[in-house]
Amino acid sequence: MKKALLIFVVSVLAVASCGSAGGREREGDTTNVEQQNNDNSMNAKAENRTKVLMNTSLGEIVIELYDETPKHRDNMVKLVKEGYYDGVLFHRVIKDFMIQTGDPKSKNATAGQRLGTGDPGYTIEAEIVYPQFFHKRGALAAARTGDNVNPERRSSGSQFYIVTGRRFTEGTLQMMEERMNEQKKQSVFESLAAPHRKDVMKMRMAGDTAGVMKLQNELIALTEQEVAKNPVKFTQAQVEAYSTLGGAPHLDGQYTVFGEVVKGMDVVDKIENVETGDADRPTTDVKVISMKIME
Repeated sequence: MKKALLIFVVSVLAVASCGSAGGREREGDTTNVEQQNNDNSMNAKAENRTKVLMNTSLGEIVIELYDETPKHRDNMVKLVKEGYYDGVLFHRVIKDFMIQTGDPKSKNATAGQRLGTGDPGYTIEAEIVYPQFFHKRGALAAARTGDNVNPERRSSGSQFYIVTGRRFTEGTLQMMEERMNEQKKQSVFESLAAPHRKDVMKMRMAGDTAGVMKLQNELIALTEQEVAKNPVKFTQAQVEAYSTLGGAPHLDGQYTVFGEVVKGMDVVDKIENVETGDADRPTTDVKVISMKIME
């Protein structure tokens, strides 16, 4: 870490920068995810959760909404009752990763039209209940804009995605933990270093290499202390889910997961496997015909 952060101190501190990355793969398939999701439910009162029936042009999907994310639950219930989602497209479909919908601009969209920017005119406060809820296969999560323009990680008022993902070996998950901890250290270091940009520039102009090194070492020590308080560590439930069901662990803790598919993952798989074109939009429209709250 020291080498990477030294480069950052002497070359990047004076200019703010940001970025993100994430992979998307899946090994094999899971054929009984609804039953496994039910068996692995982490809420003893799951049977009382609100359920939504989504009728798509490729079949029906039943989604269960978490009570622990009430703002997202209530918002979806409100939009469903208004008929907001009726006629929207699955405008972004990425095999071995996820399927996304909820853009009102996708209703009656022309062929090739770029989609993904529509919303009801508001965002929702993040409700990231992690690690209880994570990006296992079948998870329902809210889309959002990136951290660079949305540091509070507020969710889109209407767009959401369903995770398909891939399965991971325990060894791969361990390597991911290590990589995610390094990314967390970089993020923490950058936030600690930001207030010292002017000081670093002055020391560089004065040729005070010792001063830069001293500050760097102090910031590295503070970074290590901060990350050690809450390191990235997959729970046993995550390891079990990602190694059997699959999912997208690199998204964990960054997006609000507010429900899961309890029936119809075969339909999700059909949508995931359609042919796509520019911007991951299906070449043949896949539509949400209607959504309704199940009594």
